[in-house]
Amino acid sequence: MPKKLLDSKEIDRTLTRISHEIIERNKGTEDLCLVGIQRGGVHLAERLAKKIKGTDGADIPVGSLDISFYRDDIRIRQPAVSRTDMPFDVEGRKVVIVDDVFFTGRSIRAAMDAIMDMGRPALVQLAVLVDRGHRELPIRADYVGKNIPTSGGERVEVMLAEDGHEDGIFLVSPGELNEGGRQGREHA
Repeated sequence: MPKKLLDSKEIDRTLTRISHEIIERNKGTEDLCLVGIQRGGVHLAERLAKKIKGTDGADIPVGSLDISFYRDDIRIRQPAVSRTDMPFDVEGRKVVIVDDVFFTGRSIRAAMDAIMDMGRPALVQLAVLVDRGHRELPIRADYVGKNIPTSGGERVEVMLAEDGHEDGIFLVSPGELNEGGRQGREHA
């Protein structure tokens, strides 16, 4: 049986904390934008923008980024292409990349490459809901909701209301993935 790591209330509290940390570290919200990595990162970036508005009153622009063609494993696996929507220019802005699970660092590297192709931000930061370790690249998150050490065979499955599920984060052992009809985002 998958182990529930965070429930809806814990995810909400975690995002509230991260939103406050983003405001504090950036000394406000001037020139700040959030860029969510498709899919779960986009939902989380939108939630963070709402929380920042509730705290600071600022409307923070949110973009969505598809990194499919920036991945270094594109020759190995067929990408599931989503949509990139950046309704603002990243040039000179403080860009916070948002993702649900931080694992090897390869997705984040791909996201940084994609953003750099759009312009030269003043700085790039990273906010993740879960850091599960196992980094393969020298990348670290600036804002971490929860550190969850995992073994190589385990997965972290993120389920969000925006995808039609009750919010939850699960640690799934090999053989248990998507048992019981769950179809959240999984991270090997």
